[in-house]
Amino acid sequence: MVTVSGQQPALSSHGRVHRPGTCWYPLAMPRALVLNASLEPLSVVPVRRALVLVLHDRADVVATNGAIWHAETVEMPSPSVVRLRRYVRVPYQRRIPVNRRTVFERDGHRCQYCGRQAENLDHVVPRSQGGEHSWLNVVAACRRCNSTKGGRTPSEAGLTLAMKPRLPRPDAWVAAATGGSVDPGWEPYVTA
Repeated sequence: MVTVSGQQPALSSHGRVHRPGTCWYPLAMPRALVLNASLEPLSVVPVRRALVLVLHDRADVVATNGAIWHAETVEMPSPSVVRLRRYVRVPYQRRIPVNRRTVFERDGHRCQYCGRQAENLDHVVPRSQGGEHSWLNVVAACRRCNSTKGGRTPSEAGLTLAMKPRLPRPDAWVAAATGGSVDPGWEPYVTA
């Protein structure tokens, strides 16, 4: 049996409060950043997977999140960042999907026409006019600007883009993997 201490009480699926030091499985398992042996970010995994990598001598703990995992014969700090002992070759280029969450993250949750809170996605060149659903043609927009623009280009609708659509940062996949919130302890490893 494994227990965790040093964290806030969490609700179980039955709505009961569990106290630190007791056996519990939180609804949202904390995540850990896995670094390649070259210190480049490789993936984001549940903390339990990171613990298994460390226990099997495949990774070393680089940073912890303050909690302690207790087992029958061992106590371990809960890893926040682990580094693999052997280099893993990644045969592909990471692709970040063009969706509402990732576009809002890239555009700072602001309408690219007026600066208000974004509510929709907008194709700069409308799909009805041959525009693609790609990073270079999709921006965050508020409902009012999106309705005003309709199926026209910004110049046809009398709107101006605050910033030209761009590709996301190379490390944006980390935010996408964690739902938009990156652990502050990961910043030295994910900033380019």
